Amino acid sequence: MGVQNDAGSVRVIPGLVAALSVWIAVPAPVLAEEASGDSSPPIIVTGKGLSDTPATPAYDTRRIEREVLATTASGRIEDALASLAGFQQFRRSDSRSANPSAQGATLRALGGNASSRALVLLDGVPMGDPFFGYIPFSAIVPERLAYVQVTRGGGSGPFGAGALAGTIDMVSADAASLGPVSGQVLVNDRGETEVGVTLAAPLGAGFATVSGRWDRGQGFWTTPERQRVPASARAAYDSYSVQMRAVAPLSDNIELQAHALAYRDDRTLRFAGADSSMEGQDASLRLVGRGDWQFDILGYVQARNFTNVVISSTRFVPVLDQRNTPATGLGGKIELRPPLGPANVLRIGLDYRKASGELSETALSAFTGQITARRHAGGNNTDLGLYLENDLTLGDLTLTAGVRADRFTIRDGFYVERDGGGALTVSDRFANRSGWDTSVRGGALYRLGNGVRLRAAAYTGLRLPTLNELYRPFVVFPVTTQANAALDNERLVGYEAGIDFAPGGAVDLSLTAFNNRVKHAIANVTLDVVTRQRRNIDAIHARGLEAGAGLSLGRFSLRGSLAYTDARMEQAGAAFDGNRPQQVPQWAGSATATYRPATGWILSTTLRHVGAQYEDDLQTDLLPAATTIDAYLQVPLIARLALVIRGENLSNEAIVTRNQAGSIDIGTPRTIWAGVKIGL
Repeated sequence: MGVQNDAGSVRVIPGLVAALSVWIAVPAPVLAEEASGDSSPPIIVTGKGLSDTPATPAYDTRRIEREVLATTASGRIEDALASLAGFQQFRRSDSRSANPSAQGATLRALGGNASSRALVLLDGVPMGDPFFGYIPFSAIVPERLAYVQVTRGGGSGPFGAGALAGTIDMVSADAASLGPVSGQVLVNDRGETEVGVTLAAPLGAGFATVSGRWDRGQGFWTTPERQRVPASARAAYDSYSVQMRAVAPLSDNIELQAHALAYRDDRTLRFAGADSSMEGQDASLRLVGRGDWQFDILGYVQARNFTNVVISSTRFVPVLDQRNTPATGLGGKIELRPPLGPANVLRIGLDYRKASGELSETALSAFTGQITARRHAGGNNTDLGLYLENDLTLGDLTLTAGVRADRFTIRDGFYVERDGGGALTVSDRFANRSGWDTSVRGGALYRLGNGVRLRAAAYTGLRLPTLNELYRPFVVFPVTTQANAALDNERLVGYEAGIDFAPGGAVDLSLTAFNNRVKHAIANVTLDVVTRQRRNIDAIHARGLEAGAGLSLGRFSLRGSLAYTDARMEQAGAAFDGNRPQQVPQWAGSATATYRPATGWILSTTLRHVGAQYEDDLQTDLLPAATTIDAYLQVPLIARLALVIRGENLSNEAIVTRNQAGSIDIGTPRTIWAGVKIGL
């Protein structure tokens, strides 16, 4: 199926330009050929991890293919992911007009706060920010990817802690898929630009790629015209992302993969001076063995930062400067698969993650501009997971079962506040905590024949609270949300059953019924009109149906996805008991029709609907349902060059992204892009 910050910031764009100038001289072929007269078979490198196991489909796994990723109207990865119903960010804004700290990713309506309850991976590396848990979507460029594999639900298993709502596994494209030179230059009707280039070349028997993308623009008005004031500002943005990969064979069946990613994103939201930024530098090394004893060994390091200025919505002056939030992520994974035969796949592994970070912010008086408080907060979280999982194929039946044990620590937490004169007013040091949590999962997949598969699965999972949830209060004026250093881990218990029907290449249908419950779910609980606090509630309980359809008839194809979820917060006696979690819709759907009249031509139209949501846990502030229409047109010109025209929200639907007591933010209006693309 088709849907299946500071002054010390590192600036890499000039260096990228120089690197690209050299790289473009590399010969065009992207795969090494055999030496003349050498009869030995060529070494094939993939740049990917180990292949899926036989029971992968038992956990409702869907794939978003490269063409879908590269032909979205917005050019953003979050828009491509939304082609699978049930995917959502905390808010409806995309990465051009959202505060980065609100960019959590979730599935199956298991939201409720801005942290990610879905585990997002890029070539095996968790992409969640070590301090906040948000996903740096603007750094992940869709055209660099081969595909995205999404597992809704499924528990933690071999993926690692954090996969409560599911796993979004993004896999980078190899050099053969990218071509020697590819990229695009586009401009929209507001004068904003998108420029990207990717170069690929041989590296011995392997390959190397380097790519860069730069997006910038004045942005649109997120404030409705009737609510604008002289201090209102467009959602201006300026971001770049640079990625380098090298893949080389060490032997016939062992390859080494090196990856580096650097990015920065600056945004302005609602008012002049309400500026935020995020930046990061990630690096990883991966060793993959595909011999009799298969293995996957991965290590990574991440350096991230975030800044944010809060502007008073009454006096329009700075009231909070979150000037520095450095965070570091360290981790790795080792997985071993003994040679037990294709009918019996055993996975033995361990993974480790450490998240460290510290917030520094300054509170200012809205009347005098004087400093009223200086705050520092932070800590360290670690997780060491050990897992064992076995797939057993017995004819048309595949059974799978696994167990995982996580040793977690929450350590060195602190919150310190000083007044404007430097006198200490609060000094909290929080007790260290640690423990073990065990997760299990199992499933069955039965092939009835004629393209029919039955599947069922049950699972549990774990997510640690982020440093942000534990220690950092925040303000979306006039509401202050307090941190809570006593938060417990979230625990998932879920089960599902489904049927797939794919009799040939033309039709692909799926239907899944699920019941997922997150115990001790972390939610932003209302204490009074202007105060909320992060608290563990008894549970978020989500039950629903997910349907997918794909149809291919020659040059025409249709793909669609629909999700209905009855999600409820559970807390006996609480005012929010029985309410939907914040920002969670009941209905979400997407349908895309694509026509390819000739080679290189693509014409597609996407209809997307997101049901009504609520801003708060008490369901007082409504975000109405929104239906949008997007379009993408690609027309070949000469050689590998094509004209591209993209249209976002062609019906100009008013997409309400925030509603706090009638103070409204809206999402992307009608936007038309035009430009050229190389590499068809």
